[in-house]
Amino acid sequence: MTDAQNSDSAQMLDKTFDPAAIEAKWYQHWENTGLFRPERPDATPFTIVNPPPNVTGSLHIGHALDNTLQDVVIRYERLRGKDALWVVGTDHAGIATQMVVERQMEQRQDKRTNYTREQFIDKVWEWKAESGGTITGQLRRLGCSMDWSREQFTMDPHFTKAVVKVFVDLYNQGLIYRDKRLVNWDPRLKTAISDLEVETREIDGKFWHFKYPLSDGSGYISVATTRPETMLADMAVAVNPADERYKPLLDRKATVILPITGREIPIVADEHADPELGSGAVKITPGHDFNDFEVGKRAGIKAADMLNMLDAEAHVCQTADGLIPAQLIGMDRFAARTCVVDLMEQADLLEKVEDRVIQTPYGDRGGVVIEPWLTDQWYVDAETLAKAPMEAVRSGAIEIVPKSWEKTFFNWMENIQPWCVSRQLWWGHRIPAWYADDGSIYVAETVEEAQAQAGNKPIKRDEDVLDTWFSSALWPFATLGWPDDDALVARHYPNDLLISGFDILFFWDARMAMQGIHFMKEVPWKRLYLHGLVRAADGQKMSKSKGNVVDPLGLIDQYGADALRFFMAAMESQGRDVKMDEKRVEGYRNFATKLWNAARFCQSNGIGASQSVAAPAATSAVNRWIISEVIETVAALDKAMADLRFDAAANTIYQFAWSQFCDWYIELIKGSFDEETRAVAGWVLDQILVMLHPFMPFVTEELWSKMGDRPYELIVAKWPEPGAQVDAQAKAEVEWLISLIGNLRGAKAELGIAPGARLTAYLAEPSEATRAVIERNGAAIDRLARLDAIRFEAAPAGAAMQVGAGDAMLAIPLEGVIDIAAEKARLEKALATSVKERDSIAKRLENPAFAEKAKPEAVEKAKADHATHAAEAGRLQAALARLG
Repeated sequence: MTDAQNSDSAQMLDKTFDPAAIEAKWYQHWENTGLFRPERPDATPFTIVNPPPNVTGSLHIGHALDNTLQDVVIRYERLRGKDALWVVGTDHAGIATQMVVERQMEQRQDKRTNYTREQFIDKVWEWKAESGGTITGQLRRLGCSMDWSREQFTMDPHFTKAVVKVFVDLYNQGLIYRDKRLVNWDPRLKTAISDLEVETREIDGKFWHFKYPLSDGSGYISVATTRPETMLADMAVAVNPADERYKPLLDRKATVILPITGREIPIVADEHADPELGSGAVKITPGHDFNDFEVGKRAGIKAADMLNMLDAEAHVCQTADGLIPAQLIGMDRFAARTCVVDLMEQADLLEKVEDRVIQTPYGDRGGVVIEPWLTDQWYVDAETLAKAPMEAVRSGAIEIVPKSWEKTFFNWMENIQPWCVSRQLWWGHRIPAWYADDGSIYVAETVEEAQAQAGNKPIKRDEDVLDTWFSSALWPFATLGWPDDDALVARHYPNDLLISGFDILFFWDARMAMQGIHFMKEVPWKRLYLHGLVRAADGQKMSKSKGNVVDPLGLIDQYGADALRFFMAAMESQGRDVKMDEKRVEGYRNFATKLWNAARFCQSNGIGASQSVAAPAATSAVNRWIISEVIETVAALDKAMADLRFDAAANTIYQFAWSQFCDWYIELIKGSFDEETRAVAGWVLDQILVMLHPFMPFVTEELWSKMGDRPYELIVAKWPEPGAQVDAQAKAEVEWLISLIGNLRGAKAELGIAPGARLTAYLAEPSEATRAVIERNGAAIDRLARLDAIRFEAAPAGAAMQVGAGDAMLAIPLEGVIDIAAEKARLEKALATSVKERDSIAKRLENPAFAEKAKPEAVEKAKADHATHAAEAGRLQAALARLG
C-alpha cells in the first residue's frame, strides 16, 4: 500500500465525475512506481511491441485505436499475473524527419547543404531532443501502460549495431546486393522510395499520338504516350509477334528514326504490345518506365546500356549517345513535355491528342509526381526471405486474425519484388559499404574491417542510408537487446501478439516476419491482429482536405481518455472499419459517470472494498444471482479476449456493469443492506473494476483506491477467480422477477399509465415454481413492480392488460385506471401515422432509382427512419393487443 493510497482510502467520492482530475495523477503514479512492468521473474511472459510511431508524429485517431487495443490486451494479461512487457519506442523516420528539419532551416533562410553531413545530423539530434517526444507524451494521455524504462529509438547505438549486423550478414549470404534497376524516384526529396510509399491519383491528362518514320523512308509507325518527353530516351518500338500488321517489318528487321534526336531504334517483338490497343505499337523507354525496363531486358538491352534523360531533380540531361538537342537540356520534365509536343507538331508528326484521366504516381511524402529512374541501389532478395513467413502462416505458426487477410498476405508475398533498401538521405542508418576507386565493394560492420578487406586501397563509404522500414523490421528482437542481450531475447522472443493496422501489413508486418524468422529461426509473433481504419461518421476516409479529421486529444479533453478508449474497443469489430461517432464517445463518458454514481451509492450504504478474491458466502437469491452473473461475465470476457473480439469483450463488461449491477442489482437490494449483501455488493463492484480496468483504466483505478484499504493498486490486482458455481435456481428466480418488473413497466409506458400507479395482478393456476418465486419476493414485487398483490385466481371481467414473466401470463385489470376507449383511439391514430410513414419510406427504398441516384448518407438515413417507424408501429400494435 502506498502513502498516496493511504491518504485516499475510504474517502467519499466527489459528487461529480471529472476525468481530467484523475487521469494525470494516476498515470504519473503508475509510471513512477514501475507498475507498467512489475517484477515477476517467475511468471509466464507475455510480450507485445507497439508499431513505433515516427519521431516527428503527433497522435492521430488511428494511433488512438491501435494503441487502445494493445493496452487493453497488456492490462488484461498483467491482471492475469503474466510478466507483461509492452515494448515502446519511436522510429527515426528518415524522410519525414529530414524534411521537418530542412523546413525549419528554410524558415531561417538556411539549408542542409550549408553544413557537412555530420553537422546536419547533429542538428537532427538537437531537434529530436527538443521536439521529438510529442507523441510519447500523447500516448501517456491515452493511458498506454508501456515499459517506458526501456523506451527504444531506432537510431539508438544498440539498435544501430543490430541494423548493421543484419545488413552485413544478408550481404555475406547473398541476400543483399547492389544492382542497376528502375526505382520510384522522388525529384523533390531526391531519393528512391518504395512502391508502398507511392500513392496513385487520377489526373486529367492527355494521350498524344505520334508518327515515328521508318528508317528506309517507306512510311511510319504510330505510337501513343502520356509522357511525350520520355521519347528523348526511347530505345525501341515494340509490336506483338502475333500482330499480322507488323510481321513484314519484323521480318526485315525494320528500324525507325526517332524524331528530335535522330536516334535509330529497332522494332522488336514482345507480348507487352497489345494489338487491340491503339495502333498496337508501343514506344519503349527502358530507362524511364517499369514495363519498358522489362521489355528492354527481353530485347537484349543491358541495364547499364539503358539511356537516362533526367537528373535527380527531373530536369532533362544529356543521354549517353549525346543526341538530345541542346535547347532541351536543363528543362524541367513538364516544360520539356510541352516543348517535345511543339517540336513534333512542327514536324507534322503529331497525329492527334486525346483527353484522358491518367493514373499518376505521387510520392506520399514529397507530394510530387514520381519518376521511374534508372540508378544503382541496394536490394534485398525479398523473394527468398518471403518463403519462410508464407510457410509459417500456412502451418499456423503465425495466425492472422481475421483470417480473411491471409489471401491478401499470400498474394503480395507470392508476387514480391526485390526490396530497394537504399535511400539518398543523410538522416538514417548509413549503409555499411565502402568503395575502392576500381569499383570494388567492401561490406563490413566497421571501417576497420572494411579497410582490412581492401588492403592498401583507399576506400570511401557509401553516402546512402537504409530505408526506415529496414530497421523497423528488426523491432521484435532488436528492441530486446539482440544481438547482445540473450536473456531478455530468450524470455520475450517470439512476441505473443502483434496488433497492427492492415495498411502496414506489407510495409512492416511482412518484413518483420522475414527478418525475424531468418535471424531468430522463429516467428516474431504467434498471432497477427489486423484492425481497420477509423473513418468519418459518414464512412469516408478522414483527410485534412475534406476537413473531417478528428483530433483524439480534443476528444480526451472533452470526454476523458476512458470514454475514447471504450469507444475504440467497443467499435472494433474484426474485418470492419470503425466509424467515428462522437455521441457514442459521450455515451461511454456517461457510462463511467453511472459507475461512479453506483460506487457513491455503495459508499453511502456502508459498502466498501472486498477483502476476498473468491466470492463471499451468499444465501439470498439476489446475491447468489449476482455472483452467478459475475462468473458468466468473466467466462464470456475471457473467451472474447482469447478470440481477440474487442467489441464482444467491451459489450460484455458494459452490459454487466450497466444493466445487471447498476440497474437491477442495486435496485433489488435497496433497503436490504445486511452484512451478507454488503459483502457481496462490495465484492461484485471490485470484480467490475478489475474486468473494466483494461478498457477504462483511470476511473476504475480511482474508484478502487477510494472504496477502502487495498494491498495493491488495481493495475496489478488479481483477475477474477470467483471460486463458485453458477446457481441456476437463483438465476431463474431473479430473472423471473426482472422480467416481470421490466415488462410491467414497459406495458405502463405503452398505455400511458403513470409509472407509480399501483395495480393488482391476477394469475390463475400458477406453477409451483412461479408461486414460490412470487411468495419469496413479495417485498420486491410491491416496491419495484408497484403491485399491491398478485392474486392466484382468474381476473374479474372487463378490460385488462396481459403481462408475461417466464411461463406465467398475468392479467391486470384496467377499469378505472385509464379511459380505455380514448386510449384505444389514441393508439390507433398513432399506429396509422407510423404505418403510413413506414410504408412510404419502404416504397422509396424499393425504388432502384432512389438507391442509384441518392447520396449514400441519404439512403442510410432512409433505412434508419424506416427501422424507427417499423419499431414504433410494432410497439403500438402490441399496446393495442394488450387492451384486447
